Amino acid sequence: MTQEQAKALLCAPGERFEMDTVSVGGVPTRVWKNAPPNLSLLIQFGRSHGDRAFIVHEGERISYDATVRAVAHLATRMREMGVGKGDRVALTMRNLPEWPVIFFATVALGAIAVPLNAWWTGGELEYGMRDSGARMLFVDAERHARLAQCYDALPDLERVFVARARIPLEGKAGAIEDLIGTPDSWASLPDIPFPQTDIHPDDDATIFYTSGTTGAPKGALGTHRNFVTNIMSSGYAAARMLLRRGEPIPDPVPKTMLTVIPLFHVTACSATMMGAIAAGNTLVFMRKWDPVAAMEIIARERVAVTGGVPTIAWQLLEHPDRANYDLSSLEMIAYGGAPSAPELVKRIYQEFGALPSNGWGMTETTATVTMNGGEDYLNRPTSCGTPVATADLKIMDVDGVFEMPVGEVGELWARGPMVVKGYWNKPEATAATFIDGWVRTGDLARVDDEGFCYIVDRAKDIVIRGGENIYSSEVEDVLYAHPAVTDCALIGVPHRTLGEEPVAVVHLSPGTEATEGELQTWVRERLANFKVPVAIRFVEETLPRNANGKILKKDLKEMFADRAAA
Repeated sequence: MTQEQAKALLCAPGERFEMDTVSVGGVPTRVWKNAPPNLSLLIQFGRSHGDRAFIVHEGERISYDATVRAVAHLATRMREMGVGKGDRVALTMRNLPEWPVIFFATVALGAIAVPLNAWWTGGELEYGMRDSGARMLFVDAERHARLAQCYDALPDLERVFVARARIPLEGKAGAIEDLIGTPDSWASLPDIPFPQTDIHPDDDATIFYTSGTTGAPKGALGTHRNFVTNIMSSGYAAARMLLRRGEPIPDPVPKTMLTVIPLFHVTACSATMMGAIAAGNTLVFMRKWDPVAAMEIIARERVAVTGGVPTIAWQLLEHPDRANYDLSSLEMIAYGGAPSAPELVKRIYQEFGALPSNGWGMTETTATVTMNGGEDYLNRPTSCGTPVATADLKIMDVDGVFEMPVGEVGELWARGPMVVKGYWNKPEATAATFIDGWVRTGDLARVDDEGFCYIVDRAKDIVIRGGENIYSSEVEDVLYAHPAVTDCALIGVPHRTLGEEPVAVVHLSPGTEATEGELQTWVRERLANFKVPVAIRFVEETLPRNANGKILKKDLKEMFADRAAA
């Protein structure tokens, strides 16, 4: 079945994925007709899953019913403290059962949730607080210690609530447990109604900050429609994959998912959690990624879906103790945010018996725009897939003036109901990035004649050697194909006459060996000579990444300071 045939069947009038056209920001936009109108109604729907576990965190098991009770109580208390529509409420903590309660209590009031990167330093967190103008802040004990000295310097901040505090609280800070109790007590909270708030699909819901690999992070202003769109987009992509495989679409069955990506990133909050609530899935949180702990969880909880970034899949595949754990429950390993080696796609299918899946999106698109899964991904392992039915892609020249022909590389532009309104308090950046419903992604890509998208590189990361463009993903794919390489990155370092030259950082699979010369020869035999890394550094650990899985290439450049100086 072709992509268009699958789309016609799934989106036909009266079907689950039927579409409608509405005006979003003055632009006619295809939307999912059956998506819930707002996030408040979504979490209230979660009550229908009853005592099924929503969150599993270490020794804690929190049901859907208990979670929704806690959301209603927290929203009520926040309303009593004056939080209303349009107010910003920040939260910064690791993945805890309290995280979704705070998030949904905020958006249920029509207020704007501001999830701040829990990996940020105190100064970076202060920037996010000041930039968003948050009136209220929820933190865990670690972030409270990092931020406490900043509270009095933030004029908009009125109250701070700390989860699981380990020290006495004073000043603006109080304990969240004083508002809703501890997670193990939420099931016994009285069943009270949600505060009544008039919330429209295109009302403001969130400010998620961009990863900030260059320059100050920008706050992407998301709406309720952006988030509920992802529920339907993920379902549509899964149904399309089954039709393309020639399989019937079964009724939804709740699954258990090992959630490794932090919730302060849209991949976890939007692409994972929203669909999980609609389906009644269980989310298992890990305090910190560890492959042995992950395999123990997969075996114990019968995890069906996991992933996040390719490194996770590699570490599960390559671990010497893998045979000691029953991982047969795995049905899908999905990831995005970073390129993967074609070999990884095959091995997931061959060795786990699980379907590989990846997709493309960004903070500015509230996650999912394209998806690639099943045989489509096995046949096109370097593609991030085709857009979901409500999304459009186009490839533009670097100046954004004309559209490129099929197969040609240019800047990827995306459009659909998942695209955010713009950047918080940054009108110039908004005007430069968001144009008539389209978002300029900054990614260099091409689209083939069947609509499959291939991300070639970040426009700002491209290595230009003597006027020749080197797309890092092309070289990385070749390095990944070497049997010893499990993680790698190509970066550019300054060169006096060439402008830049390519260098690489490589992590080898445990128990394997490869030399710089061997890998250079490997690349030279497969690509033009000017694309061969002039230097390769080896690291013991996998490469440093930000929260959404993107390799921090600016950090790696320090390893080549000797070449830059020369």
